Amino acid sequence: MAIVCVGIDLAKNVFAVHGVNEAGKAALVKPSVVRGKLEELVAALPPCIIGMEACSGAHHWARRFQAYGHTVKLMAPKFVAPYRLSGKRGKNDAADAQASCEAVQRPNMRFVPIKSEQQQGQLMVHRARQGFVEQRTATINRVRGLLSELGIVLPLKASSVRSQAAAYLEELPGWANIVIGDLLSEIHRLDERIEAYDRHVAEMARQDHQAQQLMRLCGIGQTAATALVAMIGNGHDFKSGRQLSAWIGLVPGQYSSGGKTRLGKITKSGDAYLRSLLIMGARALLSAAKNKTDSLSRWAVALEQRAGYWKAVVAIAAKNARMAWAMLRQGEKFAMPA
Repeated sequence: MAIVCVGIDLAKNVFAVHGVNEAGKAALVKPSVVRGKLEELVAALPPCIIGMEACSGAHHWARRFQAYGHTVKLMAPKFVAPYRLSGKRGKNDAADAQASCEAVQRPNMRFVPIKSEQQQGQLMVHRARQGFVEQRTATINRVRGLLSELGIVLPLKASSVRSQAAAYLEELPGWANIVIGDLLSEIHRLDERIEAYDRHVAEMARQDHQAQQLMRLCGIGQTAATALVAMIGNGHDFKSGRQLSAWIGLVPGQYSSGGKTRLGKITKSGDAYLRSLLIMGARALLSAAKNKTDSLSRWAVALEQRAGYWKAVVAIAAKNARMAWAMLRQGEKFAMPA
């Protein structure tokens, strides 16, 4: 019998491959395949389903395997782990490949959208920019912490830290003057780097028609729009807008039993960066809604009064995610809410 499904455990240099035939019997078991031989092995297989965990290099290999006529599906590692027959104590590459082969055949398995090289390049811009932002925040906090050791307590606001630390600089003794001066210079360098990446994001938004469409939605700017396009493409991997919201982690967790529904806090699953962009956009929308009279603004203000600020923010972010999915799926046919 021909091989119909293959699971591959990805790594940097040594891979594991597990394939089954139509009867579900193992027909290809290779616990150790060197990197240079993996593509040759997959190219020799008849067109089949290939399942892999969505880890480093997964999108690259998915594109390469698709070129040979295979149907490639990526899964989050947490969804593959339950299918490892040997459990947590028996984790190895061969068991992971077998688990991927089993998990990809499940009818209700959720898959990760395969990204193109362009999408990955755009995401690199976002990841690098976010890294610079985190470095800047850490450096500002370091300045505040070091100055507090000398009895100088600065406010949390970043602009205040910059100005007040510079004002105290000449009063600092010896090595403290050198250290704080270097840290302020580093903050200035990171500011310039972040501004440069903001220009990169703006350029990506100008060049991408889908991003331009998404920016028509209130609460979605050029950063969120380009991140959405880079992560989900045209949204065809999601059956509905609510599924996208759940994938981002903007829906409440549920613990129901005995016919009684219990909804808790949002799950916060999925990508934290994309979720944070939608939350920030929702906060901006809610802040501006009090001075507007359109239906969306009236709904947002009424929701805040009824449910509270943060529940309203999450609801607006989830609504924007659903509308973004509809806009990406329908394209020009999408009708903006009145």
